[in-house]
Amino acid sequence: MIVLGIETSCDETGIGLYDTKHGLLNHTLYSQTEMHSDYGGVVPELASRDHIRRVLPLVKQTLSATKHNLQNLDAIAYTQGPGLAGALLVGASIGNALGFALKIPVLGIHHLEGHLLSPLLSTPSPNFPFVALLVSGGHTQLMEVRGVGLYRLLGETVDDAAGEAFDKTAKLLGLSYPGGPALSKLAEQGRPGRFKLPRPMLHSGDLNFSFSGLKTAVLTLTKKNRITQQSCADIALAFQTAAVDVLTEKSLAALRQTGHNQLVVAGGVGANRQLRDRLSEQVELAGATVFFPAIEFCTDNGAMIAFAGAMRLQTSDTSNHSSSNSFTVKARWDLELLKAPIDP
Repeated sequence: MIVLGIETSCDETGIGLYDTKHGLLNHTLYSQTEMHSDYGGVVPELASRDHIRRVLPLVKQTLSATKHNLQNLDAIAYTQGPGLAGALLVGASIGNALGFALKIPVLGIHHLEGHLLSPLLSTPSPNFPFVALLVSGGHTQLMEVRGVGLYRLLGETVDDAAGEAFDKTAKLLGLSYPGGPALSKLAEQGRPGRFKLPRPMLHSGDLNFSFSGLKTAVLTLTKKNRITQQSCADIALAFQTAAVDVLTEKSLAALRQTGHNQLVVAGGVGANRQLRDRLSEQVELAGATVFFPAIEFCTDNGAMIAFAGAMRLQTSDTSNHSSSNSFTVKARWDLELLKAPIDP
């Protein structure tokens, strides 16, 4: 079964082609970062228009590289949400139009489910069940995963997500968009221990997160200290270390609470080198195993959408299968609503 994946939830146009027999055949990605950098963030209307220009050429490029054509497709999966409504509509409309013309199944995929399952594209890969740390864009969540569509929320952020805090802190330090990667790069030049920042909710007794106060603490530092290139690097390192400490400790607590011995980390912040190093060390000391997606699958991509679609088709889950000429997108969408919540 060959599944075409279309990802257009925000500012990256991703196309993936997944074969249930041979694995990932190919994927292509176009990033709008350069276009949005002039505005210091994503402009939704510009993002939507650019997706319109990119999707079909990328589909042709992806198929051509594998010597496949549209007639070889068995199904199409597209990101139905969450994300920017206009951007989602581009992928949804093109995916459903192709599916209608080819008379093949079309599935709407939850963006976070794509991230959550993306480590299964790598080798070695985890087996169900496992705990997942989702740190993607505006989401920071700990989930218990017992199978495709079987997700239970363990904890989430009560304010800013980790990715948002990285971006906002980067802006405070005068870094360019996208802020998260720029801050991480600057932190490599920082001197450990010069600044001490709080670890919000580290000892809250639950698995929830809070990063708004950490960002505010950085604002206070910038007002109290003379801002130089080195002091910015030192603050960046202090911020990143504090965020990594919280993410690591909460993830370890989730493993203890569930009794599982596998941790999956997915989403853009999952590419952060300090987070990867710290989790790898601490999870191993706890007698468990941590799995990361390949760096290319940390950011939004079509491969994870094609794979999630294939997984759902293999489990005979057609709950989001388009069987009519109408479709919807979901700018807001609770991951747990894909299936009935698992009883604790």
